[in-house]
Amino acid sequence: MINADTNPAPATTHRGPSRRQALTGLAAVGSLAALAACAPGSSGGSSSSGDGGGTLRVSTWGNDSRLKLTQQAVAEFQKANPDIKVTVENSEWTSYWDKLATGTAANDSPDVIQMDEAYIAAYGTRGALLDLETVSAQLDLSEMDEKMRDTGLVDGTFVGAPIGTGNFSVGVNPTLLEQAGVAMPDDTTWTWDEFADIAAQVTAALGAQGVYGFDMFGAGTAELGAWVRQFGQEVFPTDDQTAAEPATVASYFEFAKRLVDTGATPPASVQSENTAAALDTTLFATNKSAFHLQFHTQISAYAAASGNELRLLRLPAQQKGESPRMVNKASMYWSIASRTTQSENAAKFVDFMLTDPAATKILTTERGVPAIPSVQEDILPVLDPQAKIALEFTQAITPELVDPPQVTPAGASSWNTDFPTIGTEVLFGRATPADAAERTITAAAGML
Repeated sequence: MINADTNPAPATTHRGPSRRQALTGLAAVGSLAALAACAPGSSGGSSSSGDGGGTLRVSTWGNDSRLKLTQQAVAEFQKANPDIKVTVENSEWTSYWDKLATGTAANDSPDVIQMDEAYIAAYGTRGALLDLETVSAQLDLSEMDEKMRDTGLVDGTFVGAPIGTGNFSVGVNPTLLEQAGVAMPDDTTWTWDEFADIAAQVTAALGAQGVYGFDMFGAGTAELGAWVRQFGQEVFPTDDQTAAEPATVASYFEFAKRLVDTGATPPASVQSENTAAALDTTLFATNKSAFHLQFHTQISAYAAASGNELRLLRLPAQQKGESPRMVNKASMYWSIASRTTQSENAAKFVDFMLTDPAATKILTTERGVPAIPSVQEDILPVLDPQAKIALEFTQAITPELVDPPQVTPAGASSWNTDFPTIGTEVLFGRATPADAAERTITAAAGML
């Protein structure tokens, strides 16, 4: 699924809104309707340019490790800008969005906001986020890849500066493949059919030890998005894109059932338990699954839990010779409140956190592989081996990427709970692929 730290960890362990926990915070976003009209691009107050102007409030979510590194980077910013005071307001995932929605509706939003893909449209379309083009003199993102930068657009307005990249990919445990006598696949040519066969071979060889070839498939929003994109379709299409078709979505569910039937993935009950488990107790993290679909910066967390060096592979394609049509996704963003009275100071802060070596060499891949190529090169010497694997994977596939989809629409607050419910019913045999496809398309269309 796409992007929520439901159990926040460093960005090398960054997880998208998983099946583990529903996205509850968006319910609170409805309170934003109480905001007086404040169009993106208007700071809503007088901006300060390094003259103090009170304390710059920065809101973040994450665990103690992320917070500690963030505070170290903030200390470097304050050394370089002694006239700007900064305070970091950190929360765990769910309470973070509750607090942000309440504060924004009360005109008490933090100045700088760590923003997530699943929420950026909900805030951006309500005028709660500043148009960052208005502070381009302080925030220079000219080095960032245009496709990556454009993931911060909401209705054509640049409201989120991408912090890092996330590529939905295949994590692989080479040790398990070796134990199963299965060769490492060529991810530049493999197809989903080949992937299914390889996973089934691993289960056949190691199943007596409780090992599966592939841990779970069939109820993930990121999975579905990647699958239909390979047919030139999108779950949430823009005006110039093709909407996901019933036959395409049905083929996704049919493939999920095939994986179970052939033993490539566990039975539905095991998959369901696995989705509810903490990351370090999942099948992939405990060396009980050779393959796992994930955003690539999670690889360090899984490697730390498994005790093995893990690798990353491209997504399989539908047919030989076809592109897997992988995309960049922002791991998260820095946004600025539209009503801040310190828009220029806030932009200086964001620029420092994204581009200045004094900060980037502290944060490294904490919030994802940096979205700016020169920063990637700066931090490479200080990365651990698994973080280097994530960075090198990003660099290798970047020339192959296609345009990313639009961010999760403002009305799609329940998508990350509605779709997994549908997919799970297929896995348990309570819904047919065709019926589930119709329900999926109806649900998605109703959210646009």
